[in-house]
Amino acid sequence: MASRESIEKQLREGRSQIDLATSKSSSVLFALIIDGRSLAFALDKSLEELFLKIAVDCSSVICCRSSPKQKALVTKMVKEGTRKTTLAIGDGANDVGMLQEADIGVGLVAVMASDFAIAQFRFLERLLLVHGHWCYRRIAMMICYFFYKNIAFGLHFYGLKPMLLSLATRLHDWYMSFYNVFFTSLPVIALGVFDQDVSARLCLKYPLLYQEGVQNILFNWPRILGWMFNGVLSSMIIFFICKNSTIHQAFREDGHVIDYEILGVLMYTCVVWAVNCQMALSINYFTWIQHFFIWGSIFFWYVFLVIYGYINPLWSTTAYRVFVEACAPSPFYWMTTFLVVVSTLLPYFLYRAFQRGFIQCIMMRFKEDGRKVVRR
Repeated sequence: MASRESIEKQLREGRSQIDLATSKSSSVLFALIIDGRSLAFALDKSLEELFLKIAVDCSSVICCRSSPKQKALVTKMVKEGTRKTTLAIGDGANDVGMLQEADIGVGLVAVMASDFAIAQFRFLERLLLVHGHWCYRRIAMMICYFFYKNIAFGLHFYGLKPMLLSLATRLHDWYMSFYNVFFTSLPVIALGVFDQDVSARLCLKYPLLYQEGVQNILFNWPRILGWMFNGVLSSMIIFFICKNSTIHQAFREDGHVIDYEILGVLMYTCVVWAVNCQMALSINYFTWIQHFFIWGSIFFWYVFLVIYGYINPLWSTTAYRVFVEACAPSPFYWMTTFLVVVSTLLPYFLYRAFQRGFIQCIMMRFKEDGRKVVRR
């Protein structure tokens, strides 16, 4: 019969065996099997830490004949003790507590208590290796891109020069409100739904791709800070090129220089183009929906300028016919937009080109080394 003393003794013996194998650099794999009665003692506060250390160092842990509460407690212990993302799979009502305690719950019968529902256990492989891999990349890219596009929009209007305070007051509130609603949001949604770095067949063929999410390769501080730096760089390029190329330059046929209303529209146009084209460079798998959202968002910006510009000036204020009468007829407006967008995308384009070239060189080196080994 299980007792606290016997369970503690067995746990310490197991710990010593694992430590001995580790000190000898042995490749022996360990498994832990514990039943419900023994688990009741192992989950005691005095033994919980020892039990967790042994369980983490084992290749497999089987908790048999355990109660629904014990399943939930084990899940909670692993989640809080390791601070890792936990996934629980259950096929009955007795697994509800475990499914709700885990970060991700996959249920077969307890559908209402789970995050994902599958009809059969064989679908679990595709759920993890295919959809799990895709979703991790999509979510990581979406969050990084949100940092990028909001920094690229906000800095050059609010943080670079004192003169931008007067420029910001010239930008209508609808410009600010529609940026994250209509002009840049739909491409991000399409990215989060449709993007794929590799096909489902390759995900199943190479399960090691799933380690991208386990090791958190794509969503870490260096990557987030890299996208934030890209946003700062984009905002600086847009601001300084627009400002230095237009201020004190004759913009209209009558010789009038550009004013803040036109400069604001020009900079906003460059931001919309740059941010959406950046998305086009970042996407791995294009569908017609993504093309429609990316280029449609840019087109909608011009449609909005035309329609809003014809509203009564009491409402449209600084936007009244600014595009139709001042921006659209000017070749300088279109040339500046093209120059700014190309300059903004160039750093990221060069980075991706270098990255792809570097990876290809490594792959070629591996192939050459493999051929030499085969010849030998």
